[in-house]
Amino acid sequence: MSEAAIEGKQKEGIGEFVQKTRAELDKTTFPSSEDVKNTTIIVILNVFFFAAYLFLIDQGWVYVIQGLTWVINQIAGV
Repeated sequence: MSEAAIEGKQKEGIGEFVQKTRAELDKTTFPSSEDVKNTTIIVILNVFFFAAYLFLIDQGWVYVIQGLTWVINQIAGV
């Protein structure tokens, strides 16, 4: 910022900054350990579910591509 933009503002000291920071941290709430445990379990279950789902979709596409390759090879006489 330029000097002209800062002229109207007074610089605050480190002590005031720390006080304001602590005041803001007092306003925050943190999840309980039970909430963290529950959401962690949900995330892990979702990872396993989507891994299995994507594995099955991938295997399905492999089957389709191998079938198309077989058909094309039969048509081409290879």
